[in-house]
Amino acid sequence: MAKLADLIWKNAELLRGAFKENEYRKVILPFTILRRLDCVLAPTREAVRTKHEAIKDKGYDLDKFLTRTSG
Repeated sequence: MAKLADLIWKNAELLRGAFKENEYRKVILPFTILRRLDCVLAPTREAVRTKHEAIKDKGYDLDKFLTRTSG
C-alpha cells in the first residue's frame, strides 16, 4: 500500500508543475471517471472481448450482444 501511495504522490508532484492549481479539475476529473469506468467494466472485460471476437464478422448487432454479455 505504501508503494501505491508513493506512486500517486509522485504523479501528483509531476502534475503540479505542469498545471495551475485551478486547472487540476480539468485533468483529474476525466481521469477519475475513466478509472471508475475501468473498474466497473473489469469483471466482464474478458467475456466481452471473447464474445466480440466470436461475432464481430458475422453481421450481428454488436451493441445488443456485448451489452447482454457485460450484464
